Amino acid sequence: MTERRAILSGSPFEDQIGYARAVVDGEWVHVSGTTGFDYTTMTISDDVVEQAEQCLWNIGTALAEAGCGFADVVRVRYLLPDRADFEPCWPVLRRCFGEVRPAATMIECGLADPRMKIEIEVYARRPATG
Repeated sequence: MTERRAILSGSPFEDQIGYARAVVDGEWVHVSGTTGFDYTTMTISDDVVEQAEQCLWNIGTALAEAGCGFADVVRVRYLLPDRADFEPCWPVLRRCFGEVRPAATMIECGLADPRMKIEIEVYARRPATG
């Protein structure tokens, strides 16, 4: 039977909406769209680059709990309300994905909270063990 388990970040949104930060399904890790909230303080920066950094920290934490990391990411989606905010984030994104080169898509769309300037979703494949 394939292992399936939820990874929670402690964000109140997970309980309020009914989802997990990530789901491990066998060798695959599906990380939900993740915003720039610091879930320990429930604060969010006004700066899109700082939000991108926090998104990646939140995602990295979930990936580590799943037993993998950014090197295992095969797909990434970037969602931004303002496409002009995407390019300033490139250096931050390149630090995590520049060598990995996952398949990627950027979508301009509204997000759930007007303070959110970027949301990032990833899929990763866990390394084989033993």
